[in-house]
Amino acid sequence: MSVLCIDSGNSRLKWGVRDGGRWLAQGMGLDAVATRPARIVACNVAGEAPRQAIESHARDLGVAVRWVGALASQCGVRNAYEHPGQLGADRWAALIGARALHRGDCVVVMSGTATTVDVLDAAGEFRGGLILPGLALMREALAAGTANLPAAAGEFAPLPRNTFDAIASGALQATAGAIERMFRQLDAGRDPLCLLSGGAAGALAGVSPPLTFPYRMVDNLVLEGLAAIAEADGHA
Repeated sequence: MSVLCIDSGNSRLKWGVRDGGRWLAQGMGLDAVATRPARIVACNVAGEAPRQAIESHARDLGVAVRWVGALASQCGVRNAYEHPGQLGADRWAALIGARALHRGDCVVVMSGTATTVDVLDAAGEFRGGLILPGLALMREALAAGTANLPAAAGEFAPLPRNTFDAIASGALQATAGAIERMFRQLDAGRDPLCLLSGGAAGALAGVSPPLTFPYRMVDNLVLEGLAAIAEADGHA
């Protein structure tokens, strides 16, 4: 039974069609979906217009949307947020995806328009996390808030020697440092791992000196979480 998983983020809408525990197809933009699924599972953090577009697409297919939002617990993950419902739906789905992929302590990094750095322990408890501006937002903030720093399209360098590279490298090093500080809070005896996902995951993995902790890059971690939720629903 095929499931269309939809991750509607601030910058892009990503989707994947899952059947029998494997991805049949993945892509961006609803117009590219060529399959009529049996079910649709979606999360949306991009506002009302994308939500309505997804609902309209679902009506055209004759399939109801199962909207995902943060809960107190789901799929083996417990939510320790002070107000569980305030956690973003995409962060919640990413944590569930992380739990499906790794059973030890982990730091879950989603690097998109914003960067989130969340701690999930081996018992399945989401203990808390950070929200940072994404790499592009950091560069844009410097350009907007200063008189003499340009919008930087520089390259990463360990010791930058021009302003463009200094800005691009500063954003990367600041983000990598935040991830490393969160990783230090994990238990070394519980198979700690960092899961990197999102559009800037490759840039973060390429910093120099290299990241000092074990990590794994995961394509579309939110979709992995939505698939895990869909599978759990199917067995309920």
